[in-house]
Amino acid sequence: MFDFFKKNTENSSKDVKTVREALLHFIKEQLKKAEGGEGSNIKGIQLFITCPDEEKQMYEAAVYLDEPGRFRNEEVQKIADDYAIDLPDNWELKISFTESAPPESKQVPGLDASLFVLTRKNALPKTASAFIKIRLGEAEKKTYIITSGSGKIFIGREKRVQTADGFYRENNIAFPEKSDSDSNRYISRQHAHIEFDQETGHFLLFADEGGVPPRNKVKVRSNNEGEPVKLYSTKVGYELREGDQILLGQSALLEFSYSPDENEL
Repeated sequence: MFDFFKKNTENSSKDVKTVREALLHFIKEQLKKAEGGEGSNIKGIQLFITCPDEEKQMYEAAVYLDEPGRFRNEEVQKIADDYAIDLPDNWELKISFTESAPPESKQVPGLDASLFVLTRKNALPKTASAFIKIRLGEAEKKTYIITSGSGKIFIGREKRVQTADGFYRENNIAFPEKSDSDSNRYISRQHAHIEFDQETGHFLLFADEGGVPPRNKVKVRSNNEGEPVKLYSTKVGYELREGDQILLGQSALLEFSYSPDENEL
């Protein structure tokens, strides 16, 4: 099946059959390496195809894109069975056509494709971006872009402040003290922060020392429905969802969204 690998793959003309065989050969090798021939810890495979548009149809045919499950069940599973790689019953195969592949993935020789074998020991870092929109109150910007790689995104009054323990803190989303907006007066210098949770793949909102009773408060209302959620602890985060409104103090209002407003960035 894989005799063509004795040739220089990069110099060979590609067609649906050779692309499929190259992918399967590489998947076999990576599965064997992942668990040394034992697949009990393998959870799934992620295949990233980065081919140019003119070759997309060929790659789609190679992985049976129009026949969901066939490439997994008839091709990859057969490899696992033939080489005694004991994949769990619920293992997943994800195929993505994308402009670039994660650096953690392995390049398939001679092809515009990369592979990542997901095990209990490793996983691709989750990535995400979102927008914090200032609806009431005056901040340095009307809209802030936050990402999974931003670390802690601090929210508070003034850009650079000294906290109660004597250390300085820089607020990424800062509400100037000198402002015509009365809403700014009720925001604490260290009011809240947002951080990304790799395990769940979501952004979490935390109240900081100045944002829990008896000081100013942090409240969240989801999609304008139900009672607002009050944050009472600096240790427990709230999982932000599309359209959540965040109330700081008495009247400064922020909105969380995965989509930007037009003409605001």
